[in-house]
Amino acid sequence: MTVSVLGVRHHGPGSARAVREELLRLRPDAILIEGPPEADALIELAPELEPPVALLAHVPGRPSGAAYWPFAAFSPEWQAILYGTAHGIPVRFCDLPAAHTLAEEPADDPRAEAAELRVDPIGALARAAGHDDPERWWEDVVEHRGDTPFEVIAEAMAAVREGYAPDEREARREAYMRRTLRATVKAGFERVAVICGAWHVPALVEPLPPAKADDALLRGLPKVKPEMTWVPWTHGRLAWWSGYGAGVGSPGWYDHLFSAPDRPVERWLARAAAVLRDEGLAVSPAHVIESVRLAQGLATLRGRPLAGLGEVTEAARAVLCEGDDLAVELIQRHLVVGDRLGHVSDRTPMVPLQRDLRDRQRRLRLRPEALDRELTFDLRKPLDLERSHLLHRLRLLGVEWGTLGESRGKGTFKETWTLCWRPEYDLALIEAAALGVTVAGAAAQRARDLAAGEPVPLADLTALVERCLLAELPEALPAVLAALSAKAALDTDVTRLMAALPAMVRAHRYGDVRGTPAEGLAVIVHSMLDRVCVGLPVAVTGLDDDAAAGLLGHVDGVHAAVALLDDPPVEPVEPVEPVEPVESAEPVESAEPAEPAESAEFVESAESVESAESAELVESAEFAEPAEPRRRWLATLRGLSDRPDLHGLIEGRLTRVLLDAGEIADAGDRMSRAMSRGQTPARAAAWIEGFLSGGGLLLVHDQRLLSLIDGWLTGLGGEEFVEVLPLLRRTFGGFAVPERRAVGERVRSAERRAEADETDLDERRAAGAARTVLAILGRAHG
Repeated sequence: MTVSVLGVRHHGPGSARAVREELLRLRPDAILIEGPPEADALIELAPELEPPVALLAHVPGRPSGAAYWPFAAFSPEWQAILYGTAHGIPVRFCDLPAAHTLAEEPADDPRAEAAELRVDPIGALARAAGHDDPERWWEDVVEHRGDTPFEVIAEAMAAVREGYAPDEREARREAYMRRTLRATVKAGFERVAVICGAWHVPALVEPLPPAKADDALLRGLPKVKPEMTWVPWTHGRLAWWSGYGAGVGSPGWYDHLFSAPDRPVERWLARAAAVLRDEGLAVSPAHVIESVRLAQGLATLRGRPLAGLGEVTEAARAVLCEGDDLAVELIQRHLVVGDRLGHVSDRTPMVPLQRDLRDRQRRLRLRPEALDRELTFDLRKPLDLERSHLLHRLRLLGVEWGTLGESRGKGTFKETWTLCWRPEYDLALIEAAALGVTVAGAAAQRARDLAAGEPVPLADLTALVERCLLAELPEALPAVLAALSAKAALDTDVTRLMAALPAMVRAHRYGDVRGTPAEGLAVIVHSMLDRVCVGLPVAVTGLDDDAAAGLLGHVDGVHAAVALLDDPPVEPVEPVEPVEPVESAEPVESAEPAEPAESAEFVESAESVESAESAELVESAEFAEPAEPRRRWLATLRGLSDRPDLHGLIEGRLTRVLLDAGEIADAGDRMSRAMSRGQTPARAAAWIEGFLSGGGLLLVHDQRLLSLIDGWLTGLGGEEFVEVLPLLRRTFGGFAVPERRAVGERVRSAERRAEADETDLDERRAAGAARTVLAILGRAHG
C-alpha cells in the first residue's frame, strides 16, 4: 500500500500539468482531492462540463449560507478529476464537509482563507531563496519548469511548518483529511493519490497522529444540511478567495500557459496583436517578432527560465502598443483576465426555476455571456417583447442580468439593454426557487410579497406597479394595486403624491403601449391628481430655496405626467410594411405648439415614431374627456401664479408653464413686475431661473422678454450683480450650446441696431454742408 501526497498550488498551470503526468506514472486506484465530500456524487458529471465551473454549496432558506469551490482547466484538482473519470478510478473529496463549514462561519468570505493561512509558505520559501516577490519565485521554480518536484515541495513545506501550530479551523480540516485517508486505505485501495494544497502536505504524510486525536477534534461540530450543484464560473471570478481556491490575478495568462506549453511567449504576443487589430490598431508581424525578442531578452537579463507575464506585458507595451496604456488595458481585459464563462450540462442538479430560465434563454436566443453585450429590442416584435419581459422579471428576482439603458430612438417602442451574466445569479435563482417553478410565477410572487411586506413608501409602490407592467405580470397587479390604493388614500403629504404620480402615469401608459392593460390604474391616477391639485396651494407656502427647488422638480414631473394623460394612448399593431411616421395630435385644449426644447421632456414616445420602425397607431376610447386632467392641473397653477407669497423660483416656473400652455398672455408684464426695483435682485434672479428652466429658445423668439432681462441685468449695480451672478450662471449654463449661441446673437443684433439708430443722419440738413465741402474740393459738379 502506497500513499502519494501531491502538494500543488491551486489554479497553477504548471502544477496541473505535473499532476496529470504524475498520475499517469503512479496509476493510482483511488484519488482524494481537497474539497467538500458532499459533492462526491457530482464528480461523474465533470467530463460533461466546460470549465471554469464551481461547486456551489448552499443551505435552503439561508440566503447567506453558500460557498463556492471554483475549478479552471488549469486547476490541478480538475485535471485529477478528469484523469479519474476517464480511467474509471474512484475520485473523492476529502476536505471538511460543507455541512460543518457553512454552520461555522459566513460563507464565501474572502477573508476566511486568508485568516486561516497566517503563515505564507510561498513567501517564506521565496525569502529563504533571496527573492522579494513570492509569486514570481513560485512561477520560476515550479510553474515554468513543467516538472514539479513533489518530493522537494513536501520537504520545503515541512521546513516552513516546523514549530507551527494550526488554528482550530485548520486543524479540523486536516483532521478530516486524515480521517478520509485512513478510511480509503481501510477500504482496500493499494495506491492512493492525494491532491491538496502544498501547505497541507506535512499534515498528511507519515507518521500520522492517532485517529483518536483527530476524532476528538471533529466531535460535536455544528452542522447544517447543504445542497450541492455545479454552476458556471468565469475567469474574472477566479480572482476571488473562495472555498479552497486562492485568488488568481491573471487567469487568462494561466490558461494560456496550460493550453500552450510549446512557444507560449510567441503564441501569447500573437494573440495580443490580434486583439489590438480587432480594435482597429495597426500591428504587423514585425511588431510581434520584435516584442518576442524583447520579452525573451528581459527574461534573460532577470535570470528567469521563461518570460513571465511581467516581461510579455512590458514587451507588448513598448512594441505592440507603442507606450499607449489604453491599448495595454485592452490586452489586460481580453487576455490576461479574459471573459470566458463556463457551462454546465443538462444533467446537472438544478432547481425548476433554473431549468425554466435555461429553456427560455434557448428559446429566446439569449445566451449567457461574461462579456458586456448591448442589445436593442423593438417591442412591437413578439420575440423582442418576450426578451424584455424576461429581463424585467429577472430584475424583480434580484438577477440583474440585463441593465436597462437609454433608448437611442424616440418612443417607448424600443429598449436598449446591456447583458452580462455573473455566477452569483445562479445562487439568486436558487434562493428564489421557493417563490415559483417558473420565472414568471416567481417574479409575480415576489411582487405580491413586496406589496404586502413592511410599510412600503408610496413611490416604491408606484414603481412596483410599473415594474409589473414592464414584466407582464397581470396576476400580480391586483394585489399591488390594492396596496397602492390603500397607501395613496391615507397619504396626506402632497410632495409624496407628486413624486409618485409620474410613475403611475407611465404605468398606465405602458399598459396600452405594450399591450398589457392594467385595469384600475385610471381611477387611482385621477384620484391622486385631484388630491395633488387640492394640496398644492398649501405646499407652496413659506418655502426656502432648497424646498422650492425640490418642489419645482415635483411640479415639472406632474406637468409631464399630465401631458401623457391627455395625449391619446396608443397600442401597437403588428406592422405589415413600413409606413410614414405618424404624429400624435396636440392636446385638445392647447392651440399653440410646444416649445422644441421642452417637447421631448414633457411628451412621451407616441408623438413621433421613426419611419423605419413605425406601425399603424389606433386611438383608445378609454378616456371620455381627454382634456379634463390638464384642465384641472392648469387651473390649479393659474390660481397659484397670482399669489404674492410665492417663492421666486416657483412663480417664474409657473409663469413659464402657463405661457407655454396658452393660459396667460401677460408674461412680459409679469416679468416686468418680478424684475422691478421693488424686488430684491436675488428674488428676481430666482424668478428668471424658474422661468427659463428647461431651455432658452423662448428668448430667441421673443425679443420683448429678452430685452426685459437684458435691461434688468445691465441696470444692476456692481454688488447686486455679484450677488445674482451664481444664480444667473446656473440658469444660462443649463442651456444647450446652440441656444446660448442664438441668445448671444440676438443680443448682439440688438446692440448693433441701437448703435445704428444713434448714428442715423438727417440727409436734408446735411445736404448743404455736403455741397460746401464738395465746392472746397473742386468737385461741385461731380
